[in-house]
Amino acid sequence: MPGASLRPVSTRRDLFEQTVRATAEYLVDEWPNELSQLRIDVMAMPEQPPGVNGVARWRVIPAQHRVILFRIPIERMSRLHRDDDWHRRMMVENCVFRAVGELIGKDPWDLAPDRFRHW
Repeated sequence: MPGASLRPVSTRRDLFEQTVRATAEYLVDEWPNELSQLRIDVMAMPEQPPGVNGVARWRVIPAQHRVILFRIPIERMSRLHRDDDWHRRMMVENCVFRAVGELIGKDPWDLAPDRFRHW
């Protein structure tokens, strides 16, 4: 046998999910009362009902304290001014902030004002 086929150490999906998990943990630490029951799931694509224009990047289900992020639309349809690992990570974090902000009725910038304050 010429060589074992091993799974890559980090796939694009793995990196996406790690970023989502780390960002969610950060937000729960910042907003423990509001996000104690937060559940974030990652799915590849949203189900598109007939007649809906556009492709969702996330869905918020307040009754379940749940956010569903759609990986493929976030990765492929977001426009980055620089396509590198850092900018891709920031784009994913931005989607998590926006979706969680929508879930709890807060502006995404208010979720972590010190994180984005430049000195």
